[in-house]
Amino acid sequence: MKKTILIIVLLIVVVAGFFGLRFYNTYYGNNVEKEGYVLIPHGASFKQVLDSIGPYVQNKESFETVAKDKDLGKYFKPGRYHIQNGNGNTNIVNMIKAGNQSENTFRIGDFGDVYQMVGKVTKKTELDSLQFVNDLNTIATGKGYKSAEDLKKYFFIDSYNFFWTVTPKDFLKKFEDQYNSFWTAERKAKEQKSGLTRDQIYALASIVYKESGGKKDEMKTIAGLYLNRYRKGMKLQSDPTVIYAINKQTNFKEPIKRVLYKHLSTPSPYNTYANAGIPPGPICIVDKNSVDAVLEAENNNYIFMCADPARFGYHKFTASAEEHAVNAKAYQDWLNSKNIK
Repeated sequence: MKKTILIIVLLIVVVAGFFGLRFYNTYYGNNVEKEGYVLIPHGASFKQVLDSIGPYVQNKESFETVAKDKDLGKYFKPGRYHIQNGNGNTNIVNMIKAGNQSENTFRIGDFGDVYQMVGKVTKKTELDSLQFVNDLNTIATGKGYKSAEDLKKYFFIDSYNFFWTVTPKDFLKKFEDQYNSFWTAERKAKEQKSGLTRDQIYALASIVYKESGGKKDEMKTIAGLYLNRYRKGMKLQSDPTVIYAINKQTNFKEPIKRVLYKHLSTPSPYNTYANAGIPPGPICIVDKNSVDAVLEAENNNYIFMCADPARFGYHKFTASAEEHAVNAKAYQDWLNSKNIK
């Protein structure tokens, strides 16, 4: 009798263990075939969710079982989800139900205009570039601007994290918050002292950024030079403004590398060879250093600058037209020697 009871107990333990292990493997054991990111868009069907996750799991049937048991079809949230080794079906289902998606890194560079930036940014968002731009245009006009291009001053060159499902409204808000934090009472005092408007500061900062190639150590010197020209009533005559004017006309599809004499008369309010004063807006998205360089411009007497072929990316500065002519000739000869056109 005791032997029979022992056998029955052992059988129960074995059966319970079998089903317990099966339950554990189905709900909690690793079911990841390969790591990756799953994109679940708004309005997706349950089948689409299963199809998206399918390539990343070892056992599709077990995942579907858990997904149905936990009502994933009713409660999933759109997003970009990281499927990692060691995840069980329950982990994956709960992650998607809770909307615990993974952020993506966006690099905002010195884009010539907001539309060019959006074209790059939306490669990592759910919305396509056209809808994103249209929404930004709507937001811009709601703020009293003409278009999304007038929002350029809110952006700074840097890397940022966003969700794949980010909306244009939330996207811009991140930069508006950064913009407002940047303009501290101290910077506003420097702004007032400069005698420039906020738009002029950003326009000049964009010229400083482009002329310096983003190198911080020359920015304040360049800013001082252009402020000297501006305050003397001289044309700024900045090559990057000509390049911007031409590239803007072609929507940046055929960018030029070298400014030639024929380019100097390009009709555009941004062309500082054709127009006096500071351009109506920035010629690119800027970084914080270039704005600070304008606010803290070096007090110098420089009027001329020319790229220095002996120090790539740097310049020779002078207040002498004769000395500048020598510097310019040396640079032109260097360009010709490199066949840069």
